[in-house]
Amino acid sequence: MGIVKKILIAIGILIAIPLVLAIFTKKDYSITEEITINKPKIEVFEYIKHLKNQNEYSKWAMIDPDMEKTFKGTDGTVGFVSAWKSDNEDVGVGEQEIIAIEDGKRIDFELRFFVPFESNDLAYMTTESITDVKTKVKWGFNGKMDYPMNLMLLFMDFEGMIGDDLSTGLNNLKQKLEN
Repeated sequence: MGIVKKILIAIGILIAIPLVLAIFTKKDYSITEEITINKPKIEVFEYIKHLKNQNEYSKWAMIDPDMEKTFKGTDGTVGFVSAWKSDNEDVGVGEQEIIAIEDGKRIDFELRFFVPFESNDLAYMTTESITDVKTKVKWGFNGKMDYPMNLMLLFMDFEGMIGDDLSTGLNNLKQKLEN
């Protein structure tokens, strides 16, 4: 067997191993973070159900203060869309739409990312009374990475990175509402 043939076989094996490994790697990930805010549940929910308010607490909204933002529909209602466009690759281009609201309890969003990568993911926020003046807020994110990109889930801590961003946003929310 010639040296060129051996090199080509070795290259083929090196390419095949990660692709086979990706077949057996999870594709979905889910992150939930929570915080207690010293405000009544209805006050907290009325604030978080408006997507424009995320500009005041979401870490992602604060990365590029000069990003272009557009809005369609009535904020705080199903169908409202908040879109962004940024040259910063950590922000990119995308939009988020309110897809469901359980009044006083839960709001669901669909996040559509266009640049630097395409992806559709789901997120939600919930509120739960702990006392009359304390509210537990949960912020969750459910994502999916298709084959073979799901291989990145083995080497990058997406759940940790997104969880840290959600925690930062919840801490900002707490500070905003309690001050």
